[in-house]
Amino acid sequence: MSHHPHPHPEAESGPLRLTLFTPAGVLAQAGPLRRASKRLAALGFDVTVDDAALAKHQRFGGDDETRLDAIHRIAKAAPDIALATRGGYGLTRLLDRIDWKLIAKSVARGTRWVGHSDMTALQLGLVAHTGAASWAGPLAVGDFGGETVDDITQDCFVEAMTGALEAVGFRTEAGFDGLHAKGVLWGGNLCVLNALLGTPHFPKVKGGILFLEDVNEHPYRIERSLLQLHQAGVLGAQKAVLLGSFTEYKKSPLDRGYSLKGVVEYLRAQTKTPILTGLPFGHVPTKVTLPVGRKVTLLVQARDVLMGWDH
Repeated sequence: MSHHPHPHPEAESGPLRLTLFTPAGVLAQAGPLRRASKRLAALGFDVTVDDAALAKHQRFGGDDETRLDAIHRIAKAAPDIALATRGGYGLTRLLDRIDWKLIAKSVARGTRWVGHSDMTALQLGLVAHTGAASWAGPLAVGDFGGETVDDITQDCFVEAMTGALEAVGFRTEAGFDGLHAKGVLWGGNLCVLNALLGTPHFPKVKGGILFLEDVNEHPYRIERSLLQLHQAGVLGAQKAVLLGSFTEYKKSPLDRGYSLKGVVEYLRAQTKTPILTGLPFGHVPTKVTLPVGRKVTLLVQARDVLMGWDH
């Protein structure tokens, strides 16, 4: 990835207003959230923590009403950035009741909704119902609330939020030299995306560029999910598939040489759609910030991939 000093997040009207909210899993402790807000403030953002960010109900950041109200409250306030504190699980419960037009209106007013993991459900629902764009990127606690912050993750996020980021680059495997594709970028967490198949919340993107990542899923489960997308006609309808990181799974003694690399090779034999690996995105410290629901251009030269978008 190219690296250059980031501009300070200033809008004409002063610092960018950033709201932290908890739409899915519970925040067990307040410390990391405090650290994240301090860090984001030090980067020049005007940080607000939503009133319900530390609410707790079972494994959720507050009961369903509390989390739904938080989303709608933020959409009405339309800050420059709505950054989820963490993922986990919980947005699926809210999908049938979210006021998608209200969120799209906030996007039109300039709000960038940001996160990954369970936030995939909100981001894809937004594309499916309204075509409005959001940003797949860091989560406040996981990425800004720890002892250290990854430089690339931080710079990429700040540049995306200020409008300075127009492209991301990464290296992939040999074999895709000369690939040139244009389409809507969409995707996120593989399990969350698959759980939307057959619902009104699944985007019907044709000729798009689909990016995927996952965590705690054995390669056979990743293969099964990818084959579900293939058999549902989703992979074949895309111009390219970009695979991010698939991490934190345990190998089994029954694998006998079966691996993630084998999964990708098997998939490539099933579909004509190019499947590229190496996207720096997922449940890993180093992640780029990507526009979900926006038209992008993908260019591959030798093993270098450049993906850009217009403002």
